[in-house]
Amino acid sequence: MTDTDTRRAPTIAGTDRVLIFDTTLRDGEQSPGATMTHEEKLEIAQLLDEMGVDIIEAGFPIASEGDFNAVSEIAKLARSATICGLARANPKDIDRCWEAVKHARSPRIHTFIGTSPLHRAIPNLTMDEMADRIHETVTHARNLCDNVQWSPMDATRTEWDYLKRTVEIAIKAGATTINIPDTVGYTAPVESADLIARLIAEVPGGDEVIFATHCHNDLGMATANSLAAVAGGARQVECTINGLGERAGNTALEEIVMALKVRHDIMPWSTGVDTTKIMNISRRVAAVSGFSVQHNKAIVGKNAFAHESGIHQDGMLKNAETFEIMRPEDVGLAATNIVLGKHSGRAALRAKLKDLGYELADNQLNDMFVRFKALADRKKEVFDDDLVALMRDTTVETPDDRIQVKFLRVICGTEAPQSADLTLTIDGVDQQVTATGDGPVDATFAAIKQLFPHDVDLQLYQVHAVTEGTDAQATVSVRLEEDGRIATGQAADTDTVVASCKAYVTALNRLLVRRERTAPDADVKAVSYKDVG
Repeated sequence: MTDTDTRRAPTIAGTDRVLIFDTTLRDGEQSPGATMTHEEKLEIAQLLDEMGVDIIEAGFPIASEGDFNAVSEIAKLARSATICGLARANPKDIDRCWEAVKHARSPRIHTFIGTSPLHRAIPNLTMDEMADRIHETVTHARNLCDNVQWSPMDATRTEWDYLKRTVEIAIKAGATTINIPDTVGYTAPVESADLIARLIAEVPGGDEVIFATHCHNDLGMATANSLAAVAGGARQVECTINGLGERAGNTALEEIVMALKVRHDIMPWSTGVDTTKIMNISRRVAAVSGFSVQHNKAIVGKNAFAHESGIHQDGMLKNAETFEIMRPEDVGLAATNIVLGKHSGRAALRAKLKDLGYELADNQLNDMFVRFKALADRKKEVFDDDLVALMRDTTVETPDDRIQVKFLRVICGTEAPQSADLTLTIDGVDQQVTATGDGPVDATFAAIKQLFPHDVDLQLYQVHAVTEGTDAQATVSVRLEEDGRIATGQAADTDTVVASCKAYVTALNRLLVRRERTAPDADVKAVSYKDVG
């Protein structure tokens, strides 16, 4: 371990401190369409650092130049958190990982290999050959960095005797943290607790390292499995903001942290996370990833602190504790309500945004104020959800955007075909076309394709009314795919077709950036994120 890592708990299982290892920027980003820009990754890493996350897994440095640069920059900027990079069990991956994280105040190398029968078949290694590789690669990582984490991918489907053997090898080779991934969300809580407890008890040196748990939510038990693992002796929980992650997602950071806080009576363990910052980072991750938080999501969902039943409302008015086990303020929500409209000023807007968890610099506030006023002129009242939609709107154009929406007018109704008259500014030049389609949105998308020919797959088109009423904003999400590259755009507007156009163009701009940044290196292309625990 590094002497400078002052926030790390002792490595014994008996300590009451649970380390929070956030992998939103690595495992979370593996969700199809959730890819973040370099600037967005830096922003999320800063928010994680500020809220007290112990370890940030910043990315997979060998995957691409973009991932390497992001991990390296995050390592340089982090003030408190340990910065970790992921590496497969080979020296090239590990060396590349170290090059990225070595600038951190507290760096960590996380190396892994699949140990279950199914995963051993992928590199076609015998048990003995894999054991030798684990020893060699963990030793190599430890020679570079004194903070090394090792993971037996698909550990919960690995034969018990072989799992014990590989964990013992990794500990003897110098691993300071042993992570036990439930890679496919297969295990159940009683198994999760027992697995960790038996490893600590039966593996030589198991009581001298930190055991971690990394759970996926395929059966809806990720949080339960993680908390059970802590009860079994794990002292590091790997999780993501909003439970973001491939397939059904990962363990949700906010659920672990708040469960330990609220039920400290039966789970006497604590974290170093400032829970009042949860809502802010939840909304930001939802915005940059394009993955909305479901309304009934625990802790951070829209309905988490909402009460519609008359009995519930009466109870809440008399005593909030009758139907709320935690205070909205504990997760960064305001208890007061400021009504905003077209006569509201910057101070009121700033106050309301702060209540909602958004801290804006002066320039950001000025930009937001202009958009707020434009919306207020079209609506009688601007609700909280309207403001969140404006903050999540990814269509704020920058000078670097190759394509910008300048003008749109559609003709729709009962008589087909519907048409769209669209002007786009492409590489600084205005171009106009009129296109027809099966409805105004289809006509608009056809117009975009005529002005900027491209061959992509529209994977998602989703419209969500932010608030009620005929003047409600619509938030539109568009996800595009091209040769394995996926990009998401989101836009909010009281005109659904305008929001659709802006969301599509935003996704297209992001796709163009990713097309240009795609690394040609064959080894980079060989990395399969979907095989990572």
